[in-house]
Amino acid sequence: MKRIILKAGEERRIQQGHPWIYRSEVQSIVSGTGPSAAGAELEPGECADVESSPRYTNNAPRPHPEYLGRAIVNPESQIIARIYSPSKEGLDKGFFKRRIREALERRLDLGINVAGESCRIVFGEADFLPGLIVDRFVGSRAAESSVGPAAESSTEPAAENSDGLQSWLSVQFLAKGMDIRRDIILEALEEVLSSPVRPGKAAPGSPEGIIEKSAPVRELEGLPLYNGLVKGAFPENGIVICENGILFYADLTGGQKTGHFLDQKDNRRLTAEYAAVLAKRAAERREASSGNPAAAPLRILDCFCYSGGFGIHAAKAAAPHCPVKVTAVDVSAPALELVRKNAGINGAADIVETVEADVFEFLHGAGRQKQLYDLIILDPPAFAKNRAALDNALAGYKEINLRAIKLLVNGGILASSSCSHAVNENRFRRMIAQAAADSGRRLVQLEFRGQAKDHPVLCGYDESSYLKCGFYRVIG
Repeated sequence: MKRIILKAGEERRIQQGHPWIYRSEVQSIVSGTGPSAAGAELEPGECADVESSPRYTNNAPRPHPEYLGRAIVNPESQIIARIYSPSKEGLDKGFFKRRIREALERRLDLGINVAGESCRIVFGEADFLPGLIVDRFVGSRAAESSVGPAAESSTEPAAENSDGLQSWLSVQFLAKGMDIRRDIILEALEEVLSSPVRPGKAAPGSPEGIIEKSAPVRELEGLPLYNGLVKGAFPENGIVICENGILFYADLTGGQKTGHFLDQKDNRRLTAEYAAVLAKRAAERREASSGNPAAAPLRILDCFCYSGGFGIHAAKAAAPHCPVKVTAVDVSAPALELVRKNAGINGAADIVETVEADVFEFLHGAGRQKQLYDLIILDPPAFAKNRAALDNALAGYKEINLRAIKLLVNGGILASSSCSHAVNENRFRRMIAQAAADSGRRLVQLEFRGQAKDHPVLCGYDESSYLKCGFYRVIG
């Protein structure tokens, strides 16, 4: 087994839990041990052991290295090694089955119904499978989905082992070491999912199809981009899933990321709760004014809306209490078509309007026209893919938040997110405070959240804590 020897001092970050080794941190690569050790070259995708530089200790008369773990490697990438185990484990199918099962068990411990609801079942390094992402979508074929009153009134997630439900996997291989082992990984996934995770629990079930989704990071690993079905079948008309009692078309073959942003599902539910609070207040005002039919509807603005997840959650929660108008804005015409389909199957087609526009320009125009909203949702893509882009990203985040704050009525609510891991929580909070100060208005924080529980955060690996979502009320 080849060994990667780090430069002196570079082991500290790894000791604190970070699994990545950068090329610039490597002192040498050797094969063999002791006097027979010789220089070696790494092969893309192979495994290697990672050690600190030899150093003197009180108990050893000779320099003593520290074993840091076993990693998959790729000399073609700036991230030359990704540690997957603190011990000397091999990467056979048994290893993958064990790690996948452990990931499912951790989600069961958190109360996630891994058999009956759509969720992320493998989150890369945070599940000790670096470079591997697996989302499992539970639902039905779009052509066969009920869109009548019974479906529209559903308020519960899919029950465990629900009859008629099927599942599909959306998989990303983002590291060379995972990509070259895709066959045994897919076999391991199917075998684990076909059996109960724990006694007395329903087996999640083998997927009807497995779709591979690409990401630009594959190019940094020297891998080609690919999107498409790799196993089984996927319905021509797509699938419909249920999230928080709301139906959504999930575009696994052509949609963004893995097809549906599961990491925001808890924040979408919370947005719906705040929309209901605002709607009840609006209804009280209407009643106090003797039911004035000319009173303006509750106005909700969903920016960077993609498939309308936030806006439709808010619309469904608010509509029982007062008239509602949701404006969904996105630069993508296919995304807005998805919004209209999702509004339709949830009985909200007359509530949700779509606008194809650049959000920055839309907010600027809305400000000129003095439009006001009761609830504004900002869920932009990652403006900062890395720390080099941080300053420009923060300026972009500040601008959209500043413009949104100005468009809110007194007492209105802002739900603002960032999925840029380089924009940490402190930077995000500071940016919001600066945007509020420049707007001349005050904000009261209602809640501050991260990603859903099926996207775990690994201590020491800040990249896994990427999503920030703040809820704020405008005062004055």
